[in-house]
Amino acid sequence: MHPQRWILIAALAIAGGYVWLSGGFVGVVAAMRPASAPAAAQSAAEVQKKGLELATFASGCFWCTEADFDKVRGVVTTTSGYTGGTVPNPTYKQVSAGATGHAEAVQVVFDPSVVSYEQLLEQYWRNVDPFVAQRQFCDVGSQYRPAIFVHSDSQRAAAEASKVRMQQRFRQAIVVAITAAGPFYRAEDYHQDYYKKNSAQYRFYRFGCGRDRRLAEIWAEG
Repeated sequence: MHPQRWILIAALAIAGGYVWLSGGFVGVVAAMRPASAPAAAQSAAEVQKKGLELATFASGCFWCTEADFDKVRGVVTTTSGYTGGTVPNPTYKQVSAGATGHAEAVQVVFDPSVVSYEQLLEQYWRNVDPFVAQRQFCDVGSQYRPAIFVHSDSQRAAAEASKVRMQQRFRQAIVVAITAAGPFYRAEDYHQDYYKKNSAQYRFYRFGCGRDRRLAEIWAEG
């Protein structure tokens, strides 16, 4: 075979592998499945009836945020979704385009008798780059902005206090927004528990994005 043809095949294989590792084929595969409406996200009132509480965090790719909070004892469920924007019932494609105002976020249902909201905040700070406003790690755009969406005055007070404590540890300004939680739209099913359902792809994505390397740098300085 002509050498140039081998080079072309190799280039296509490398490009295809990169897209696979970064999750680029996920939406394509999902589009081939029968369409179904996403299940509704839980409201704070519904959660409280069960003796649980609700928290919402954005720290870039929601695959990673979901995986980070699932590690915490006392977290009952995590749901990937979109919030903070103006477009109702957005799709992943719309949010990824950056025109909806929404951020990728995770809704956390937790048992306050096991884990406190303050402890969840500590987990959040340990897994976010707090110094960049429109990007997280390798993902760029307002849809990846870091934010804490609060569901009550007590959550706002706790979040503001934790932000002050964090700022005392670092010289660089912390730009994580703390804002009132609004409508939360559950992401498509193929995004839920992505790190479990596509573990190899997720691990390569997280490594390639440099998420853990950057977190280690931040806390080495703190």
